Amino acid sequence: MLFEKQLQHSPDALALTDTQKTRSWYELQHNILVLRDWLLNDCQLHTNQHIALLIGNQVEFIETMLAGIASGLWVTPINTHLSESECLYILEDCDASLLLYSAEFEDFAKQQRACKATNIENLIEKLSEIEAPDLTNDAKAGGTMLYTSGTTGKPKGVRRNKPDLLSDALNNMREGANSFGLTGKGPHLITGPLYHAAPMLFAIYDMLNGAPVIIMPKWDNEHFLELLTIYQVVTTHLVPTMFVRLLHLRESKAIPVETFNSLQLVLHGAAPIAPSVKKRMIEWWGPILVEYWGASEAGTSTLVNSEEWLAHPGTVGRALPHLEIFIGDDNGHPVDDETGMLFCRNKKLTQVFEYHKAPEKTLEAHPLPHTFCIGDIGHVDKNGYVYLSDRKSNMIISGGVNIYPAEIEQALIEHPVIADLVVFGVPNEEWGESVKALIELKNNQPATQETIEDIKAFAKARIANYKVPRIIEFIDKLPRNAAGKIRIQDLK
Repeated sequence: MLFEKQLQHSPDALALTDTQKTRSWYELQHNILVLRDWLLNDCQLHTNQHIALLIGNQVEFIETMLAGIASGLWVTPINTHLSESECLYILEDCDASLLLYSAEFEDFAKQQRACKATNIENLIEKLSEIEAPDLTNDAKAGGTMLYTSGTTGKPKGVRRNKPDLLSDALNNMREGANSFGLTGKGPHLITGPLYHAAPMLFAIYDMLNGAPVIIMPKWDNEHFLELLTIYQVVTTHLVPTMFVRLLHLRESKAIPVETFNSLQLVLHGAAPIAPSVKKRMIEWWGPILVEYWGASEAGTSTLVNSEEWLAHPGTVGRALPHLEIFIGDDNGHPVDDETGMLFCRNKKLTQVFEYHKAPEKTLEAHPLPHTFCIGDIGHVDKNGYVYLSDRKSNMIISGGVNIYPAEIEQALIEHPVIADLVVFGVPNEEWGESVKALIELKNNQPATQETIEDIKAFAKARIANYKVPRIIEFIDKLPRNAAGKIRIQDLK
């Protein structure tokens, strides 16, 4: 049911590696099935109970995630970069009956009292000698309960709608993978944190279609280039920050063009990308970039390939076949406004997701049956192409005017001395809020008043004067997480 074709043709071939440990297709399926049996029988967990994972980017994460889904359980991956208090909040909020953790989190696991805890590495080693039971056709499907990034407050647990039977869930994942081009045609490289929805789920989808998966422990420019060559990677997922860092590396180091010969598909999303950055990446790697727009709550809503994007610069694509996207009012009814809140209508599902223990938030996000909103602002052109302005929660209101930080960030990132930046609003007695930019400069660039004035002049030539940051400060390194996001509330 899981990897039948791979087991028939190449059971001993590479299925999964984190560059330290490897699994063949036989070993991978065996570990998933014995772990599933342990969860259901030894732990006596039942369908729709919850477990949590505090596991880094390693093979055991994938094994445990698939075992949980195959057990009919809700699985919550915890962000491994959170503080102990933040981890404990999620562990308690998700109602976990069990925490499975890797060795580096031993101290936290022993100290917490929210639930039972087991070291996953020791467990899988112990179970490796046990004969694996078969999966039955009536096995129940579990699902992922992911926590939103919490950029504007406490993270919220999100449970997506799922089928009842595991066989249906696996078929849905395989079919969904095909729509993204993840058809199992070659090795898939995970470049981001596995607790994040996109890198984890895209990899699992591709794996279910037959692609071996390589896990990067953490992002590193040089290591990324090495792994492309060593494993002849065919598909991967990146975020815009990674593109920017690779382009900066290219400025200081010659990178052989054959490094990217095997790449056929590079999915990207999770954050806005400056058009100039994307054009440079397409010129460098060819038309293999596919952008998506989506969210932890509802998955992917739009797609756009490189050719379409070049014809419609800045778009995040058109709605997937099962969706309609439109500008709506607070009640989810379509309006003719040029820019506003983006709503999605799912043609199949009445309710797409729910917030755990927060029915009022679930209802707020689904103002009408089949219709949901995840808080993004933008517009849809006459051909159905969607363009994002920003998140509603990030919007700056200065003197009664709405200002979208993402637009300013995309304009300023083109400045030759800027390596990275974030724009946000800060309190202002006269205007309500002022626009502030926190900037990371490229190596050896002077953090002077002259540099500030040059950046402001650069901005004025590209965006309206009222959008130009009134306050510019420099920082050695922006506090982005591994998914390329920044907790704006912390900066404020």
